[in-house]
Amino acid sequence: MTQGALTPRIGTAMVLAAGLGKRMRPITATTPKPLVEVGGRAMLDHALDRLVEAGVPHAVVNVHYLADLIEARLSRRTAPRITVSDERDALLETGGGVKRALPLLGEAPFLILNSDSLWIEGPHSNVARLIEAWDPERMDILLLLASTATSFGYDGAGDFVMDPAGALERRGERRMAPFVYAGVAILRPELFADTPDGAFSLNLLFDRAITAGRLYGMRLDGEWLHVGTPDAIAGADERIRSSAR
Repeated sequence: MTQGALTPRIGTAMVLAAGLGKRMRPITATTPKPLVEVGGRAMLDHALDRLVEAGVPHAVVNVHYLADLIEARLSRRTAPRITVSDERDALLETGGGVKRALPLLGEAPFLILNSDSLWIEGPHSNVARLIEAWDPERMDILLLLASTATSFGYDGAGDFVMDPAGALERRGERRMAPFVYAGVAILRPELFADTPDGAFSLNLLFDRAITAGRLYGMRLDGEWLHVGTPDAIAGADERIRSSAR
C-alpha cells in the first residue's frame, strides 16, 4: 500500500508531549523529556519522523512542562504539519490531553503516539503497518504491542495477552503477559463522548474496549526501546548505532 493510499485512512496523529518526565530527572529539570536525545535526535523528532515515513500529514502535539522549548523545536520542522494543543494551565494525563485536542483532531479515527515511543524498525514502517491493520468494523482501538521478552530496557510484567485474531485482554492474575503497550494506537474520537472532564488515563478507554470485545493489537516488527531513566540512554544509543551498521 502506498503512502498516498494510507493518508485518507488515517490523516492525523496526536503526539503526547506534555508529561513531566519525573523518572528522567535530573535531565528533565531543564529539558522536557520529549527533547531528550537518543540516537542523536530528540525523542519527539523520532516520533514525528515515524509519522512522516508512514505518510501521515498532520500531527497535533500537546505541551505543558517546559512548553516553550518544545514549541521552539517544533517550529524548526517542515513536516508533518503541526498544530499545538496548549495544556499549560493543567496537566491532563493521556486521556484528558487527547480529549482537549479533539477539535483539532477531526471526526475520523486518528493515531496517538507517546513522544518517547522509540523503536528500531523492521523491514517496514510499523506506523504504516498499524494503519493498514486498522479495521473499524471490528475495532474501537488498535494498539502497537512490543514483546516483553525482547524489548530493550523493559523489565515489567507486560500488559496484554493477545489471541490469534489480535483481540486483547489484560494480564489480570497472570504473573507475566507476553506484550507491552508500545505507545502507539489508533482509535475513534467518539470514544471520548462519555469520559471525565479534566485528567484521566487512556487506560479507561482501553478497558471499555476490552469489555466490548473491540480492543485489538498488532505486534511491533523490530525492537522496542524503553528509555525511561537516564541510565537507559547509553544502551539505547548503542542499539541504534548497531542497527545502522
